[in-house]
Formats: sequence, C-alpha cells, structure tokens
Amino acid sequence: MNPETASLPPTDPAQPLWHSGSGLKPIFVGPNGIRAGWRLLIFLAIYAVLGLVQTLIPSPLGHYQTGVAVLMPGPVAWDQGLGFAFIIVAFAVMARIERRRISDYGLPLRWARGKNLWLGTLLGFLSVSGPLLVIFALRGFRITGLAIHGNTILTAMLAWAAACVIIGLCEESLFLGYPLFTLTTGIGFWPAAIVMSALFALSHMSNPGETPLGILSIVLFGLLLCFFVRRSGDLWIAVGFHTGYNWALQFYGVHDSGFAPYHNLFNSQFSGPAWLTGGSVGPEASIFTPITLVIVGILFSLRYREVRYRPEAAARRGEVDTSAQSLTGGTSP
Repeated sequence: MNPETASLPPTDPAQPLWHSGSGLKPIFVGPNGIRAGWRLLIFLAIYAVLGLVQTLIPSPLGHYQTGVAVLMPGPVAWDQGLGFAFIIVAFAVMARIERRRISDYGLPLRWARGKNLWLGTLLGFLSVSGPLLVIFALRGFRITGLAIHGNTILTAMLAWAAACVIIGLCEESLFLGYPLFTLTTGIGFWPAAIVMSALFALSHMSNPGETPLGILSIVLFGLLLCFFVRRSGDLWIAVGFHTGYNWALQFYGVHDSGFAPYHNLFNSQFSGPAWLTGGSVGPEASIFTPITLVIVGILFSLRYREVRYRPEAAARRGEVDTSAQSLTGGTSP
C-alpha cells in the first residue's frame, strides 16, 4: 500500500463531488439546501428550453412582434398563454425538486383569492384613469368619440379582458413567481424586488419609442407589483393590477408602451408636451404616471399593513426543502 494514501478515507463513487471533502459543497449547498442562485439558474435553464419549444409551436392566430406598433388580443393571448403554460411547467419541475407545492410560488388557486384579483384590477384601471383625468384638466387629453360600435364593443372588450388577464398571469409569474420567491430566500425581499423590477423594465426597453420617463414608470410599476406581493402574500393583486392597467389603455384608446390601440372603445387625442401627455409612448411616459404609482403604493400600505410574504421565514423553518439530502447523500448543515 502506498504510505502517502494509506491515511486517506475511502471515497464513495456514488457520492457527489462536493460531498467528498473537496470543499465544493458550500458553493452549491447552504443552510437551507441548494443555494438560491443555483436554484434560480436551474429554473431559468428549464424555462429557456421550454421557450425554444414554444417557438416551434405554430400559432393559429399569428404571432405579435415587439417591433410592430400594434398589438391584437388574439395573438397576444396565444403567445402569452403558451408562455404562461410553460412557466407553470417550470414551476412544477422546481416544486418537485424542492418538494413544495406550485401554489407556494405565489398563485394559490383558492376562490378566496378572487377578491385580491378584483381589487388589483380596480387599482390598475384607476391608475390609468387618474393621470388621464389630470391631463384632461390641463387640456392635454380628450375623448373624441367611440372607435367601435354594436356587438363589436362587447366582443372587443371581452377579448382584451381575456388577453390582459393572460398577460398579467404570464409576466407576474415570470418575474414575481419563482424568481422573486427564490431570490428573496437568498438576498432578502427588497434587493430581490429591485433586481426583478430592473429586469422587468429591461424587458420593455425594446418597445417602440420608449423614453427615460416611461422606463422610470415601468421600474416603479415593477416595484409596486412587488409591494403588492409583499403585503398581500401572493401574486393575485399584482396580476389584477396589470390586467386593469392594460385593459384601461385599450378602453380609453391610448398607446400602451408605444403600441397603438386596436379595437379600443374610445378614440382619444393628446396635445401638449411629451412630459405631460407621454407622447407616442402613451400615458405611462407622462410625469403623472410615476406620481400616481407612488400614491397608489402609499394608500395600499395604509390598508395592508402586515407583511404576509415570508419565503425567508419558510426557509429558516425548513419549509423550503430543496432536496439537498438526496443530492448530497446526507443532511445538509
């Protein structure tokens, strides 16, 4: 026997590399199992693969492109709906790995959550109506008449309602579902919220003619959605807010992040400087939109005072089981 190796403990080839004394285990595993960053990377890898699959599925309604200046409810609903379905698949895989329920990532399907969805929808609609009312008072906005008539009013508004709900489900699940949950367990809620809001804004920067003021509104929009999650405990108010906000833009017939309205209820007209009206971007680039979002956040905080979103506490209690034992062959420290 080689005397230099006689004192070394036998190695078990069935054990992972980081369990064999190599010092790699702390890089991958922390006190609560697999570290948050690695779990998030696993989720993103799964979602990226599913995104490639999505591009191979033909749409019966046509695809919308961010470089086109008009969005239509059918293609939007198809693309966003398929994206949401794949996000749920990624949730399911991560829930299996972590031995959790899919609903733990922010979308419990209990009927009691319906009031949160409706509250969020109302807040979103008012968050568009408020700035438009102020711009109207300053003679920068007016409604010139109906854009659609007869049965088209009902069908168009219902189509946009469905599309807007699907947009809210898709985008909030992608940014505020598993990613916010997991980052919060790793770096805390507000750092995670800032990261996800910045990424949310980055995903909108390719929209037609986006402006710095419009981007500021999107960042605040993302932070407000995170705040809704923190105080309500789930994603439903955030989903409702996004739904009501987008639906209101189509209702009033104004641009949505640079996209022209389609089958909107009213024809609208703006006049005045871009800081007042938002210009071609729409009211989100008006100075009054970030002000409105801040006011909504303050008013919401007065009604919802308790912090109900606590993934960090769940991790400390050991409720976030990332199956570290099965991956490391033993109990994680």
